[in-house]
Amino acid sequence: MEYENKLVLAPMVRVGTLPFRLLAADYGADITYSEEIIDHKMIRCERKVNEYIGSTDFVEKGTNNVVFRTCNQERDQVVFQMGTSDAVRALKAAKIVCKDVAAVDINMGCPKSFSVSGGMGAALLTKPDLIHDILTTLRRNIDTQVTCKIRLLKASQDTVELARRIEKTGVSALAVHGRKVPDRPRDPAKWNEIADVVSALSIPVIANGDVFEYDDFERIKVATGASSVMAARGALWNASIFSPKGKADWEDVKREYVRKSILWDNDVKSTKHTLKEMIVHYSCLELPEGKAVIKSENLADLAKVYGVEEYYQSVNDNRFSLSGQLDRDHCVKKLRQAEP
Repeated sequence: MEYENKLVLAPMVRVGTLPFRLLAADYGADITYSEEIIDHKMIRCERKVNEYIGSTDFVEKGTNNVVFRTCNQERDQVVFQMGTSDAVRALKAAKIVCKDVAAVDINMGCPKSFSVSGGMGAALLTKPDLIHDILTTLRRNIDTQVTCKIRLLKASQDTVELARRIEKTGVSALAVHGRKVPDRPRDPAKWNEIADVVSALSIPVIANGDVFEYDDFERIKVATGASSVMAARGALWNASIFSPKGKADWEDVKREYVRKSILWDNDVKSTKHTLKEMIVHYSCLELPEGKAVIKSENLADLAKVYGVEEYYQSVNDNRFSLSGQLDRDHCVKKLRQAEP
C-alpha cells in the first residue's frame, strides 16, 4: 500500500466497522482504518469465512461475537488498528489477521481511560523503549506493512525525537494527530507541530486534525507538508467528505450506511451508535428520527426508519436462495425479522 497523496479514514471506536469503512471508500477514501481492537481480544479469536454474507470474520472462540469483520473488497486498503502494551502479545494478535489486511497499525494516541489504564494508546508515548520493542517485533515477524498513530507531546521537539525513533523501526508510515493528550476536540489542532514532524522524517506522514470539509484535505496538506491526510469527526458526520464532487445530502449518506449495515449484517448496536453520532451533530435524538433509532431492536427496524424495507427484504431473499438447506433455519429467521 502506498501512502502518498491519500485520503484516509481515521480509526474511530465503535464506528470504523466494515459498513462504515466501505461507505467511506465508496465516497473516495483511499485508506480506511478499523476501530481499535485490543490485542487481548484478538488473540481469543479464530478466523472464519462467512459464506452467508461473503465476509471474513474473526470470532471470539466459544461465542458468536464477531470482533473484526472484513472482506475481499477492502483487502488492499483496510488498516487493522490494534491496542497493545506488549510486543509478544501484539505479534500474536497481528499474525491472526495480517494476511487479510493491507497494514497493521499500533494505536499510540488514544487518550481515553480504557486504553491508557491498560498501558495502551497515549500511555505508550512516554515509553519509547516499549514502542521500539513493539514495532520492531512486528516488522521482523510479519510481511504486512506496519504503521502507528501518535499524538503530539508537550514540546514539539519531543514529538520530533519520538517520531525519529519510530522511523528507525522501519514502519511504512506515521500518522500524527495534531493535538496533545490533555487537549479536547474543541481545541484547535496544531498543524504547525505536525509540520515539524514532517520536516524531520523521510517516511510518509499522515496528518490528522480539524478536517471537516473536502477543501481541508488540501489545506492541512499544504500547511504541514504531509504525504496524506486523515479525517475522523468530519467523516463520521458525513462520509462523503472524501468526495471531490462535494458532500452528498446527509439523508442519503445515512440511508446508504444503513443499506451497507444490512448487506454486511452489522451488529445493530454498532449501527445504532454510528447513526446516533451522525444525528447528534446535525439534529437531536429527541426528535422522531432519533427516538426511532433508539427504539430499534434489529436491522429490520432500522430499515423501516430509513425507508429501505424493500432492500432489506431483497438482501435476505437472495441469501435464502443461495444458502442451501443447511442454512434454511437461519435464513427463515432473518426473513421473519423483515416482516412488517
